[in-house]
Amino acid sequence: MIRCMAIDDEPLALQQIVAYIGKIPFLELAAQCQSAVEAKAFLEQDTVDAIFCDINMPDLNGMDFVKSLVTPPLVVFTTAYSEYAVEGFRVNAVDYLLKPFGLQDFQRAANRIQERLEVRDKRLENTQSQDISPSSFLPPPSSENDDVVFLKTEYRIVKVSISDIRYVEAMSEYLKVHLESEPKPIITLLSMKKMEERLPDYFMRIHRSYIVNLTKIQEVNKNRIILDADTYLPIGDMYKDTFQAYLDTKFLGK
Repeated sequence: MIRCMAIDDEPLALQQIVAYIGKIPFLELAAQCQSAVEAKAFLEQDTVDAIFCDINMPDLNGMDFVKSLVTPPLVVFTTAYSEYAVEGFRVNAVDYLLKPFGLQDFQRAANRIQERLEVRDKRLENTQSQDISPSSFLPPPSSENDDVVFLKTEYRIVKVSISDIRYVEAMSEYLKVHLESEPKPIITLLSMKKMEERLPDYFMRIHRSYIVNLTKIQEVNKNRIILDADTYLPIGDMYKDTFQAYLDTKFLGK
C-alpha cells in the first residue's frame, strides 16, 4: 500500500480527496490536514509516500510547504489556479490537478505515483547490488565488525553501532536511522530491504515504513509500539502476525 496524505484548507475539497483515496485500491490514507502547518507537524512524527496538496492556503501555502521539506514525498498539487503549474513541476511534482477534477484525473495521478515508486525501488535495488554503491557502504558481517555498519550521510561516511539503533524509518527514497546516543537521526539514501537484510535478529520490520530494535520496546498498546513517552510506532496489518508471534515467545501470563 502507498501511504498518502491529503492537505486542503477547504473542508469539502479535502473530503473529496479523501473519498477518492478510498476508491484507489493501492492507496492508504495516513492523514488528512486542513493546513500545511498541520501537515508539517505530522511529517515530523511520521512518514508518507505521497501527498495530495492544495496550494492556496493560509499561513503557509502548499508550494512553500513542499519546498521546506528536506526530503519531500511524491507530490500531486491540487488547486484552482493554473498559473502555479509551471512552478509546480519545477519542484518535481508528479502531477498537477486543476479543480474541479474528477475520479478519472485522480486515478491518473495515483497511477503516476505508483509508477514513480516502482521505478525508484528498482533503481535503488540495482544501485545497491553493485559491489561499490555510491549511496552507502555496508561492510559484510564478520566477527570483527558484526555490530557495526557504515552509512553515507550528506558528504560523510559515519560508523554506526547496530545496537545503538532504536528504529529505522523510511522516508521516500531515504531512511532515517534513529539512534539512542544522538538526538537527530542519520539520513541516508538506502532501501528498507537492504537495511533489513543487514540488521540482526533483534530487529523486526513492523510496518512498511518502520524497522524497530526489539530490545528498545517499552510497551505495546493495541496497534502501536511505544519506545518512550514521545515515540510511538504503528504496527502495519501485514506485519501483525509476525510481531504477535514474537510477543508470544516472550509473554508471561495467562
